[in-house]
Amino acid sequence: MVTELTPPWLAFLRDLDSQCDHPVVLHCCGGFVMTAHFGLARSTADLDVISVVPGEDLRHLATLGQRGSSLHARHGVYLDVVTVSTLPEGYQDRITPMFPGTFHHLSIMALDPYDLALSKLERNADRDRSDVMFLAATVPLDPDTLTARYLTEMRGYLGRPDREDLTLELWVEMIRETSSGPR
Repeated sequence: MVTELTPPWLAFLRDLDSQCDHPVVLHCCGGFVMTAHFGLARSTADLDVISVVPGEDLRHLATLGQRGSSLHARHGVYLDVVTVSTLPEGYQDRITPMFPGTFHHLSIMALDPYDLALSKLERNADRDRSDVMFLAATVPLDPDTLTARYLTEMRGYLGRPDREDLTLELWVEMIRETSSGPR
C-alpha cells in the first residue's frame, strides 16, 4: 500500500478539503485507487467517486472538482462521480481509509481489493484485466474469495450474469496461472 499522496492529488484534495466545513467521506474506486493506494505505476487524471457521505455534499464537491472546473484547470486532475459501476453488496463495510489524517474534513476511502476487482468486471477492458492481474500479484487476490464474493454479493443483480460468469472464469484462470508461476 502507498502511504503518501503525491502531486497533483495532494494539492487537489487539499483545495477540495478547504471548501468543506464539516467531515465528508469519499468512497473511491478506479485508477485513482489502483495508483494512489495500491501503487500501480500508471497515470490517471480522475478520482472516481462512488459515494459521498453525507450525500447532500455530493453535488457541491462534484461541481467544485469536476472536469473543466477551476480546480481541474489548476491541478490537471478532477473528481468524477461514477454512476454506472456495479459493486458487491456490502462494499461499504470493507472500505479502507487512504492517507488518514492528511485532510481536515475529507476522508478518502478505497474499495477493498476484491470489490475493486469486481467493480471492473462488467466493462472488462484491457486496462481492467491488467488492473486485476496487478491486484492478484500484489495483494495477492485469492481466486476462491473473488468468486465467492461475486456469487453471493453481485451476480444476482447484474444485467447479464451469464456474460460476467464467463469473464470471472477467465480472470480466475489468469490469476491461477499467474500464481502458479512458470511451468
